[in-house]
Amino acid sequence: MLTKVNSIGLLGIDGFVIETEIDVSNGMPSFEIVGLPDSAVKESRERIGRALRNSGIELRPKRIVVNLAPANIKKEGSHLDMAIAIGVLCSYGYLDPVSILNYVFLGETSLDGSLKSICGALPMTISAFQNGFKNIFVPEMNAVESSIVKGMNVYGAPNLNSVFKHLKEEKFIKKTSINLVEIFSNSKKFLPDFNEVKGQENVKRALEVAASGGHNCLLIGPPGSGKTMLAGCIPSILPDISFEESLEVTKIHSISSKLPSEMPIVIDRPFRNPHHTISAIGLSGGGKIPKPGEISLAHNGVLFLDEFPEFRKDAIEVLRQPLENGTITISRVGGSFTYPCNIMFIASMNPCPCGFYGDPTRNCNCPHDRILKYLSKISGPLLDRIDLHVEVFPVKYKELESNEKIENSEEIKKRVNKTRNIQLERYEKDKIYSNSKLTPKMMSKYCSLGEKENKILREAFERLGLSARAHNRILKVARTIADMDNSDDIKNVHLAEAIQYRSLDRKFWS
Repeated sequence: MLTKVNSIGLLGIDGFVIETEIDVSNGMPSFEIVGLPDSAVKESRERIGRALRNSGIELRPKRIVVNLAPANIKKEGSHLDMAIAIGVLCSYGYLDPVSILNYVFLGETSLDGSLKSICGALPMTISAFQNGFKNIFVPEMNAVESSIVKGMNVYGAPNLNSVFKHLKEEKFIKKTSINLVEIFSNSKKFLPDFNEVKGQENVKRALEVAASGGHNCLLIGPPGSGKTMLAGCIPSILPDISFEESLEVTKIHSISSKLPSEMPIVIDRPFRNPHHTISAIGLSGGGKIPKPGEISLAHNGVLFLDEFPEFRKDAIEVLRQPLENGTITISRVGGSFTYPCNIMFIASMNPCPCGFYGDPTRNCNCPHDRILKYLSKISGPLLDRIDLHVEVFPVKYKELESNEKIENSEEIKKRVNKTRNIQLERYEKDKIYSNSKLTPKMMSKYCSLGEKENKILREAFERLGLSARAHNRILKVARTIADMDNSDDIKNVHLAEAIQYRSLDRKFWS
């Protein structure tokens, strides 16, 4: 008897419907799976046979053939176990094939018949809903994650027996529902707060500009000046994440098994801080079947690279294309996948190996050629893609001992949210979220300058020897500063501040 069961596969973070066809006939007992299955899918025949037997369902020896359509796409993962098991039960006559027509089945079986948690439950549920399905069975541990999709009836099953009894209408599984408002209200409060940082008002201002417009930022200064601490405070002032952005992030974290079991959706902007020993593949993503790397895991959040020049050269250069396009394409034997990586990139570094080059109080003992070699690890094209270059000086003692009240992150975040809301309203039709994502065509519309402002930018362009990319990034930063000032037009003062954030590459790299 031939049975068709619906399941979902993944290509990157996008799903596609897998029609699982099961044919059971008389003949030499066997269990064959065709349709480009990987090893995990092939091994399901052993898991399913033992799981059904240990669930009290005995199958007579027959010839079983499973076809996973479309047959030209590689199928990976163990989440197809439940669909195959239910199809086998239908083909043996234990279930009515009509009862499963409107369902999608996802889940890995254990030998005792219980269902284990799977990776990518959310993107697969979203795909099922987009393809017209309204009912889905998932392992109990993935039920809350899948129920984020509005309009989908999600049934969290602890084992195969519970699915069997539900479809036989003997004992129904309760639908899973969640309260998203309550979940988002539990957004964690970051411990590092800007009121813990004494002095460094110029750096705090630069980081507020970066957060307000989603701009990339480089902090450069001697050791002990507070670069790492300042960067660690950035999550506390990032603008609130929208539900749409949260879904995008959650999909990536779901297929990477990075979602905590107690939290079905990412409710805070990611802050990824990989160690400098990370490889290029660790940053970009990869593997036989390409998975997201740190760049994509930081999507809609912050990627912070501390001690920037200490990272491997090939790892650093991987950042070029993602910083420009907001996506990264990984091609391997298992396929070519594109992952989103709309990130705010923050880096910190010393100006030389000893760290004191340019320090006003301590002398640098590094030979000139060593300084050049150290700085040359950060290439010109990559430096060009960083909007704000900020020099961080050591804190003076009088600032450390001062008891003057310092503005906290909550107050700064209110201003950041206000500025971002201005941008969200302005770019509603353009489908971008911040000034950092303006295209050249949009810039001519939203970043137009007056005659005086044009003259200032022209002089800076010629004096500093800026590239066309640097010119555009100055305009984007100036647009953000104008928004912070609640100004419709970019004025001299806004442009001047944006230009000063582009002068350090000439001080250290010239």
